[in-house]
Amino acid sequence: MSDMTKTTSASPSSLIDARIEELGDWRGATLAHVRALIKAAVPDVTEEWKWRGVPVWEHNGIICTGESYKNAIKLTFAKGAALDDPAGLFNASLDGNVRRAIDLHDGDPIDEMAFTALVRAAAALNTTKKRK
Repeated sequence: MSDMTKTTSASPSSLIDARIEELGDWRGATLAHVRALIKAAVPDVTEEWKWRGVPVWEHNGIICTGESYKNAIKLTFAKGAALDDPAGLFNASLDGNVRRAIDLHDGDPIDEMAFTALVRAAAALNTTKKRK
């Protein structure tokens, strides 16, 4: 674990910037790409840094996390099981009752339109749940 996970005074956004730079390979580029898509999909999204070094995007609750592993970037949607996924982006954690995940590997294409729709749907679901 890097020293950046021990830093408490840095903002979550700067810690995510540092993680992207620290990865320095396709994983960093992929994390930066999905981060840009998330921020474009939900402009008032909040970035958080939780669980000792996991980037988290929130809007009235968690939309998704962005974990980095040796062979994948895992985007776990907190309420993914409740989301329609007509493009079939979810490819991991499919047997859970609540969460769903997208594992991205080196060279995997990202369906930007479908991903953006999924992020917006997750944010809308959080907003709907909060109002009830």
